[in-house]
Amino acid sequence: MSASLWAVLALAYHLASRLAYVLYVGLALRRQARTAYFTQHYDAEPAFRRFRRVAATIMNNDGVSFVVLCVVTRDTLALGGILPRGLAIAVGAVLVLVGVGVKLWAGATLGARAYYWHNFFSATEPVVANTAGPYRFLRNPMYTVGYLHTYGLALATGSLFGLSAALFDQAAILVFYWWVEKPHFERRSVAPSEPAQPRQTPQPRPSFLDSGARAAQNEGSPSRSHRT
Repeated sequence: MSASLWAVLALAYHLASRLAYVLYVGLALRRQARTAYFTQHYDAEPAFRRFRRVAATIMNNDGVSFVVLCVVTRDTLALGGILPRGLAIAVGAVLVLVGVGVKLWAGATLGARAYYWHNFFSATEPVVANTAGPYRFLRNPMYTVGYLHTYGLALATGSLFGLSAALFDQAAILVFYWWVEKPHFERRSVAPSEPAQPRQTPQPRPSFLDSGARAAQNEGSPSRSHRT
């Protein structure tokens, strides 16, 4: 099998893996947010575990497919006249370290449950804007700076296919954020300093006419002191 055919197959497999990740997780979370699909069939924690198991498998497969793509299509990015090979590897390694470091930092700040969108499965868990870790500096470090490692790996391996896939991957995850995560967070979010309060039905304020009617009713009703 020729190298070009292997490259096309690796690219197709990765793109399919990325679409499976974004579409499965996105559609599953939107369905849960709109109709409580998972928690209608299972309690909240078992439902979350079932979703997380499938989502983790798809996400891990997506990551492995990207690495395979960069390895299979290495040395397809012509940088000789722009960036020497050794410098390209060094710059790519720095980008990998920064991207992976920020992603791990953000994941540790959120916690494992939040990393897999646990608040979609809890009706009472408030969504509070995080201001710790990298979230002190960036609103969404996971999907922005946290994707530098994909560009770094493509650059270090000299993979044109990998660089194109990195652009596609980040665009897809940002669409996922605007399509699924952001609307959910806006519906459920509370300020960091204010606790979530149960929704209360507003009571009508008494009007002047209501007060007068009650007074007239009391005057017309016999009291205990007037009875014989």
